[in-house]
Amino acid sequence: MQKYDVAIIGAGISGIVAAQKLKQAGNNVLLLEKEPEVGGRLATSVTAEGTADFGAQFFTVRTKELQREVQGWLAKGWVRRWFGEDYPRYTSVDGMGSFASRLSEGLNPVTSTTITTIEDQDNDFVLYETDGKSYKSKRILFTMPAPQTVNLMDNSSVNLEASVYKTLTNLEFQPTYVGVFQFDQPAPIAENGHIDKQLPDDVERIVDHQKKGISNTSLVSVYMTADWSASHESEDTVLEVMKKKTSPYLDFQNLVSERLKTWSCAQAATTHANSFLNIDPQGKWLVAGDAFLRPDDQAGRTRFESAFLSGQDAAAHILSNIYYH
Repeated sequence: MQKYDVAIIGAGISGIVAAQKLKQAGNNVLLLEKEPEVGGRLATSVTAEGTADFGAQFFTVRTKELQREVQGWLAKGWVRRWFGEDYPRYTSVDGMGSFASRLSEGLNPVTSTTITTIEDQDNDFVLYETDGKSYKSKRILFTMPAPQTVNLMDNSSVNLEASVYKTLTNLEFQPTYVGVFQFDQPAPIAENGHIDKQLPDDVERIVDHQKKGISNTSLVSVYMTADWSASHESEDTVLEVMKKKTSPYLDFQNLVSERLKTWSCAQAATTHANSFLNIDPQGKWLVAGDAFLRPDDQAGRTRFESAFLSGQDAAAHILSNIYYH
C-alpha cells in the first residue's frame, strides 16, 4: 500500500489549490474525487448538442492573492474577463470544467472513487473505498461539503471534540436546481449572454452559452434560487416551472431538448469564520472549503474566491506543522 504525506478528499477548487501548494513544497499528495471529473461546481457539460456550464458561471476577485493567480491565468489564456465593472466577472475560455482540469494538471487525481471509512493505524490513516481498495496517509484534508464530511467521520474511527462536531453540523447547505435547455434558434438574450436582474420570482440567473462564447449551438442554463430549490423536493415538475417562469425571456417553441441538474449542496446557508477548521492539534486532520471564510472576508458568502483561499490557507497550515513539529 502506497503511503502519502497528505490525502485530500474532494477535488473542488479548495482541494485542487491545496494539493498544488502541497505538491510544490515537495509532498506526496493523494487527491480523491467521487465524481468522474474534478472541479466540483466548476462543471461543464460537453455533448454533441454543445457546451454548457451548469455550476459556477464565473468568479470575482477581492484579494491580492487571487488577483496574482488570475493574472497568470489570463496570460496563459485559461480565463477571460466576461463582464462587470466594480468586480469584474472572470470566466473560462472554454467552460469552467476545462478550467478546473487545467488547475489540476500534474496532480493525477483519483476520480470516480468514494471513501466510506477511515481508520487510525499507528499514527497513520488508512482510507477505504467502497470496493475495499485502501490508501495510507500521514494527514487528511477534507474539502467536500461539511454534511458529507460529517457522514464520513461518523462512519470512521474518529473521535471528534463536541465543539468541532457542532461546528461542522452547524454548517448548513442549500440546494439549487439548474435547467439546461437547447434551442434550434439563437435565444433572445442580452449580448453578453447573462441575466441576473429583474428576473421573475424564484429565478436567480439565465445564461446563454452561445453568447457567452463557449458553445456553437444555442444552450441556455436557468438557475432557480436556493430558497425555492430547498422548498421543492420533487424534481418531476421543476423543468416545467422553469419554462413557465422564463417564457418572457426564452422561446420554448424552439426547444429541442432539456435536462435538469440538482446541486444538493450548492451554497452554504451558514459559514465558518475561519478559512479552515483544525480538528487535530498536530494538524493531521483539517476541514476546508468554500463555507470556510477568513475573518476579514469582504463578501461574507461562499464563492470561488472563498474556496481558493480556504485551500491555500489549509495547505499553509499543514506545511507549518510538517516543518515545525
